[in-house]
Amino acid sequence: MSEMINNRELKSMDPSKRKVMLKQIFKDLHNGKNIDEVKAHFDAFIGKITIDEISQLQHDELDEGDLSVAEMQRLYSAHAALFKGAIEEIPSDKRPEDQPGHPVHTFKLENKEIDKLLKSRLQVHLEQFAKEDSEENVNLLMEDCNLLFDIDKHYSRKENLIFPYLETYGIYGPTTNMWRIDDFIRDAIKDAKVKLEEYHGDKNSVIEVFNFIIREVSEMIYKEEHILFPMALKNLTEDEWIKIAHESDEIGFCLTGPAKEFRPERKALDAKAISEGYIKMETGILSLKQLELLLNHLPVDITFIDQDDVVRYFSHGKERIFARTKAVIGRTVQNCHPPRSVHVVEELLADFKAGKKDSEDFWIKFRDKYVYIRYFAIRDENSQYMGTLEFTQNIDPIQAIEGEKRILS
Repeated sequence: MSEMINNRELKSMDPSKRKVMLKQIFKDLHNGKNIDEVKAHFDAFIGKITIDEISQLQHDELDEGDLSVAEMQRLYSAHAALFKGAIEEIPSDKRPEDQPGHPVHTFKLENKEIDKLLKSRLQVHLEQFAKEDSEENVNLLMEDCNLLFDIDKHYSRKENLIFPYLETYGIYGPTTNMWRIDDFIRDAIKDAKVKLEEYHGDKNSVIEVFNFIIREVSEMIYKEEHILFPMALKNLTEDEWIKIAHESDEIGFCLTGPAKEFRPERKALDAKAISEGYIKMETGILSLKQLELLLNHLPVDITFIDQDDVVRYFSHGKERIFARTKAVIGRTVQNCHPPRSVHVVEELLADFKAGKKDSEDFWIKFRDKYVYIRYFAIRDENSQYMGTLEFTQNIDPIQAIEGEKRILS
């Protein structure tokens, strides 16, 4: 009976009082208060929490000031412990995520495979390694590590396809903060591989990094399936899910793939035909079709960001160096980069807008390519800043050129 009365009181609590109480609970976590005490307080006075409340709280609290990697990890672990079993489910007669081919259905299939890899392989091999760090057991962990690298595709689809749509609805809490944790996991997997490749008997170091990976990946699966996916299903339209499904192939899948092609009951949107209108420029006239084909046949990738830092266009060549999906169109460039590199983007754009620089070049090794990345400030005839052009090229073939070629081969 007392439980029924308590539930009734919780449901009738004044929303403003509830918000203040939730913020205080979050502050207690951030200030290092014992998680069991905070959890007991939460269960007694809050009971259940909605995904919208979680999103807003994480946005408000985790965006306040710079947090170290260790502190961010501690807070996310604390949040996972606090919310486990307390998130209100969104009622639904039809569950689109149960439809084979739906992006969320595919994400969940991947999560099952990831969880199986963690529990049936990695955990078993790690226990064997802890008993005997033989070459055979090191190699087994290396194989698991190579399989885990596939998780990058899962996280990249989430970051480049789901996050942009959530942001159009003003939902930022789980996006920026989840991306940070995704990067921690990516870095840990890379670190684990290096430790195994250069293994010289530091057993505890290897065990520590793999325990971190197992814990963080498992918690991310929970956060995706109980917070991110329900939030996305609540807000995104069927048309947006169709676009996400269509663009997922461009990034790829993790350990498995869609059960089938996503075909909603209603007829999918017909692709809009490109207008055959002509554009008159200072040095010629092209149809829209010709212009698009011309840009897509350039041996480089180009992306244009307008004066408000919004992505307006990217070329769509046969072999892109970095993944781009149509979901980035209309999204600020800051939200298209991992949080840890946003400051570099903002500093560069600030210099372009202030007229301090007109260009900036970078060159990096990326997978099997040597990538030359150039940024140009676009200015009009009055030197007014109109945006930034990103120009990306694989220069490996160029660097390999020797001698001369003067005749047609």
